[in-house]
Amino acid sequence: MAFDSFRTASPTPKSFRHDINGLRAWAVLAVVFYHFGVPGFSGGFIGVDVFFVISGFLMTAIIVNGLERGNFSLWGFYLARARRIIPALIALCSTLLFLGWFWLPTADYHVLAINAITALTFVSNLKFWREAGYFDITSRENWLLHTWSLSVEWQFYILLPVGCILLWRWFGKQGVKFALIAAGVLSLALSIYVSPRLPGSAFYLLPTRIWELLAGGAVWWITRQHPMSQRPARILELMGFILIALSVTFLDATRPWPGSYAVVPVLGTMLVLAANRQQSFFTSTAIFRQIGASSYSIYLWHWPLAVLLSYADKQHNPWWIATGIVMSVLLGKISLLLVEIPTRKQLAITPARKQSWVLLLLILSTGGMAAGARYQQVDGRINPAIELAMIPKLDYASRFEKCLLAPGKGSESPMCRYGKGELTAIVLGDSHASMLVSAVVEAAPGEVIEMTYASCPTVLGMKRREDINDDCKLFNDRAINLLNNEYKNKLVFIANRSSLAILGQNEKDDFFNIPMGFFDTPIEHPNQNLTQQFSQQLVKTLCSIENSQRVFLVRPIPEMAIDVPNTMARALMFGKSDNKVSISLDEYYHRQTAIWAAQDEAALRCGVNILNPLPYLCKDGRCWGDAAGRPLYSDSNHLSAFGSTLLLPMFQRAFKQAEYTEATSALQR
Repeated sequence: MAFDSFRTASPTPKSFRHDINGLRAWAVLAVVFYHFGVPGFSGGFIGVDVFFVISGFLMTAIIVNGLERGNFSLWGFYLARARRIIPALIALCSTLLFLGWFWLPTADYHVLAINAITALTFVSNLKFWREAGYFDITSRENWLLHTWSLSVEWQFYILLPVGCILLWRWFGKQGVKFALIAAGVLSLALSIYVSPRLPGSAFYLLPTRIWELLAGGAVWWITRQHPMSQRPARILELMGFILIALSVTFLDATRPWPGSYAVVPVLGTMLVLAANRQQSFFTSTAIFRQIGASSYSIYLWHWPLAVLLSYADKQHNPWWIATGIVMSVLLGKISLLLVEIPTRKQLAITPARKQSWVLLLLILSTGGMAAGARYQQVDGRINPAIELAMIPKLDYASRFEKCLLAPGKGSESPMCRYGKGELTAIVLGDSHASMLVSAVVEAAPGEVIEMTYASCPTVLGMKRREDINDDCKLFNDRAINLLNNEYKNKLVFIANRSSLAILGQNEKDDFFNIPMGFFDTPIEHPNQNLTQQFSQQLVKTLCSIENSQRVFLVRPIPEMAIDVPNTMARALMFGKSDNKVSISLDEYYHRQTAIWAAQDEAALRCGVNILNPLPYLCKDGRCWGDAAGRPLYSDSNHLSAFGSTLLLPMFQRAFKQAEYTEATSALQR
């Protein structure tokens, strides 16, 4: 983030840039209000983009001025950045690791430890990109998710001075200028192209973000020797803040980001920086000066507080939200006074070599603490009932990461094989099919093959909203072809979260009620046309499978809408008596009516068999999230390893039915 000294880097006498300090205040407040769910700040995440522009402005000034004077030190530059960023980050990670030892269940504590290591080594953006929110705990409960932006910044800090030094030697100052402009234009074009196609990559990775930082550098180049008179400066500043305010108010997380939409807040920030107004109401008042000075620490501490509210299920309580915001500012101020300023001053007067060793030892010691936390196994550390509730989280990622085809990884399944003996069955579908594989394998008399693709229903012609190159469609084409050629005499078990495709998520997050599948063009709300297309194509798909009597179609698994292990564990952590999660059968049927009807039509017309998991997962008119305190789910909708075992009798009956049908057919022949 842009948290270095805000002094002009022009040939004119140096002076403190109150406008930059104030802009930092607006940016961090936007982010804080967004993360705490304050109404009217749906686009508050653009505060990070504002910081990126500021950072590019400042770093370009520091580097180019140093090169012009002939005294630029690469190592000195890195040390200055490290002094500014690392001590407060270490304080945050150490505090979370210490408190987590006494309070967090093992599953959450291990994730915290790994994320602390990636944050301290400034590669957390790469980790979160690889996970893309699918294999990790939910983003709202990831204590260090916000460190991705620090990693992007640090990667920029590493590359920019090296690039400038080399270009300066080869092509001079003008070469540096034009190269940075060209890199910014290319990065913007890449961001616009990638954002709707690979949103995780666009959001987390430097190549699609660097244009925002370089935009700040461009402002510095343009304005360094051309001061602006007061009247046009006022107009530019006002226009800039209007663009930023419109972005905060009207944008939201459903937009492909950063992409073309990010141009609006980036341009707004550029205009404010270009105006360079030092006596502005927007940036120079006392409160903005104070918040701006603490913005880095506020940014660091606000997110764990937001996560804490989520843990306590207080994220929608206005009083707790207000308390969280106030505490974010107070902790930011405390961190500034007790950590940032003292360490920065002390390190600044320390010889460079000793300074480097001190920072390295601080990182290694905190990283060592995190590594120990990751691999510790201490019985009795916290309430055993909490640990029991969180067991599904420990095996969640490992169950999926190897055999479930993830979005953006092409269309060819890993084709994982399980069991021994002759191949007897194929498990086909999305992640809901992947979670059933273990039960099918236990029930099967021979080998089982898994062919699964996350969020890709087994429906020919259907595309996945976030796919590139129609990977979901191609995956299904290949799967049906394999069933009709290589595996035509094997049993096929098909399971999907089909409601996700036509109705969207029932979890109240950014993609709530937004269909994730489409045939022609993506749509923003469920409609009858999409449902009808889905039904027709499902029937067509199943009827296209030769000898379709060997196909067993699993009814939809009940979706809880909230994370079952987390909800159960959090309730116990905060002393709540009721930690049960369930939905009524009426709720289930209301969401799954269209899916059931389509499956029934396929059974009638194609001869496929229907498997119903409800008798095994539901009783007394409700579908339950746990059995005797053990979660049946790994999250809100994926069955846990334990939950899958409850369906073992269902699959055993399917194999016996297949054996009986085969024996009957043989007698008839």
